[in-house]
Amino acid sequence: MRRHHRAVHEEGYQLERLPDGELRFRRPNGWIVPDVPPPPKVPDKPVELLRTLNDAEGLILNRHTATPGWLGERLNVAYAIDVLHPLAIRRPAP
Repeated sequence: MRRHHRAVHEEGYQLERLPDGELRFRRPNGWIVPDVPPPPKVPDKPVELLRTLNDAEGLILNRHTATPGWLGERLNVAYAIDVLHPLAIRRPAP
């Protein structure tokens, strides 16, 4: 609350009450601060819907989905670049 009060008095933000009682906020440059959009509607059974959508895409998700396959070994930088960089071409040593 304190931050917002200071923004009006010290930073140049403006606040006005409209005839219908609504509040309008303006930035220091005079632009209207837009209203925050309402939160998206959540379906009645979101988990079931998400499972149905995943099944339709052939996605199989379980408790191991996000488990990495890394076992603690050192990163092979040359291999990572060869695999990840589209222009990387391994050339034999001269």
